[in-house]
Amino acid sequence: MVDRVAVGRVVGVFGIKGWLKVKSETEPAENIINYSPWYLKTPHGLKVLEVDDYAFRPQGLVVHFKGFDDRDQSLALGKAVVEIEKDQLPELESDDYYWHQLIGLQVLSQFDGQEAAPVLLGEVKSLMETGANDVLVVAPCKGSLDAKERLVPYVPGQFVVEVSLERKQILVDWDPDF
Repeated sequence: MVDRVAVGRVVGVFGIKGWLKVKSETEPAENIINYSPWYLKTPHGLKVLEVDDYAFRPQGLVVHFKGFDDRDQSLALGKAVVEIEKDQLPELESDDYYWHQLIGLQVLSQFDGQEAAPVLLGEVKSLMETGANDVLVVAPCKGSLDAKERLVPYVPGQFVVEVSLERKQILVDWDPDF
């Protein structure tokens, strides 16, 4: 089984020669072009495609796939999710993480340096980019404190105490009542 991660999505067609508009979810956005092949999750199944040309235009990124030379052919791809193989991603510094690595981790709160055992708030459902900092969207899970969804700022050293991929946990300093 190939392990893939979403890096963007097709948002529409561009012109009549098979070009498509793509919304990149990489940082910086231009990095999406560095990956090949692209796996498109379409309404008709998974397609493995090669970008043979691209341009950054005022309306965003447009790409052309090898063998896709007319609008109708490209239109059939729909609003596909663009995935790549995870092993194409560059290695990060030891305290940096890709968002996909944090999804599904349990979030435990050790509020205000409590001596008591940490409280399970839930697990990371998704992340949001707010401009100031990223935010963990923590959804309730089996064994969590309550059925509340929480938004916890992803600020290492302030609210995020420790991330352990091995234990599949994030320890936070966050008031469980909030």
